Amino acid sequence: MGNFIQHLSERVSVIASDRLWLEDSAIQQLKTTAQLTHMVSVVGLPDLHPGRGYPVGAAFLSQDHFYPALVGNDIGCGMSLYQTDLAINKVKLDKLDKQLGNLDEPVDEDEWQQLLSLDPELAAKKQAVADGLLAAGLDLLQMRSLGTIGGGNHFAELQITDRVDDATCYDAANLHAKRVQLLVHSGSRGLGQFILRQHVDAHSHAGLASESEAAADYLRKHDAALAYAALNRAMIAARILRRLRCNGELVLDVHHNLVRPVKADGKSLWLHRKGASPSDQGLVMLPGSRGDYSYLLQPKAENGTASLYSLAHGAGRKWQRTDCKDRLFKLATPDQLSRTEFGSRVICADRALIYEEAPQAYKNLDSVLDCLLGADLVTVIARSKPLLTYKTRGSAADAVSTNHRKYRPGRVLPGCCQGLAVI
Repeated sequence: MGNFIQHLSERVSVIASDRLWLEDSAIQQLKTTAQLTHMVSVVGLPDLHPGRGYPVGAAFLSQDHFYPALVGNDIGCGMSLYQTDLAINKVKLDKLDKQLGNLDEPVDEDEWQQLLSLDPELAAKKQAVADGLLAAGLDLLQMRSLGTIGGGNHFAELQITDRVDDATCYDAANLHAKRVQLLVHSGSRGLGQFILRQHVDAHSHAGLASESEAAADYLRKHDAALAYAALNRAMIAARILRRLRCNGELVLDVHHNLVRPVKADGKSLWLHRKGASPSDQGLVMLPGSRGDYSYLLQPKAENGTASLYSLAHGAGRKWQRTDCKDRLFKLATPDQLSRTEFGSRVICADRALIYEEAPQAYKNLDSVLDCLLGADLVTVIARSKPLLTYKTRGSAADAVSTNHRKYRPGRVLPGCCQGLAVI
């Protein structure tokens, strides 16, 4: 494993190499987080970058207390991968672009019925999410955002397999190199933000004692948000599959932001992930920027202790969002950024966002992958490249956001939650 696992102190490690871009501020945030009361260990992953007070691309282990602020405001953010039956040789970008239409708008009743005809199990899943929200004291108004991607680095991307490294594992996952795959990256939308805001208003950034009522209350909301995020990704995928008139089979679905109880050395601990894939739940995707390759990985769970059973969840930002347009606007127009070196297309009508999400703003993905391979944490199953990336058609995504000040438990909006049994 060479020197890819670097110990900065007794409680702080990073998975890194001399080739990897790491900001000093991210390392400092990692060290500061390690000083929190009850913190046992922190690990920075190769996509580590500074966040709002706490680092992104990291895992944290604590005892007796856990920290909702480490999970952040997008509880359950993660990725799902689908294998479609859409043949690559029949794909035309202009047609795909037109078929996708606008995914920013919320799912109305007509579209919901069409989604149910494609996947009848969505009804039971949606009911379970609604039940979880109500049990946690959360507003069903949140359901309105289900099936929408959101802003920032969230996306839905059609991909094609570029290279297969492990044909046995690739075939076992029912993947097909001559058919398009769909990768969805999204989370709990405004729900996670609302839950974090409630916590910070009541407890600031302090941790919660494991056996406290405040901890139990947060975990009910946290778990409801995890279920919401998973359903959100499933509904995004269903919308896309229906519009493209194709079928899809789920290959994987993982969360990147969460906290969960774990056992280690006979101790009851809390594992936090902030921008990190699990290494103990099967296959994961390591996506690049929209102008880079992505990799399907098989984690080596037997070597997971050094990384707190966590892996990089992407390339990781290299530039701050506020710097991107100033760095790039003289070099590329939004229209130019909507085309990549792969010949793929990026749907992003938000002129600021297309600069913020430019490939140049992210680390080189191979440098991240090299660290995971060097630390013997993964093997590569396949490499894929983008075909069409959907970000936003405009500002409609903002209109979907819930107005949390209008909090009325049990409220149901027409056109978004019909069929739900609400008492």
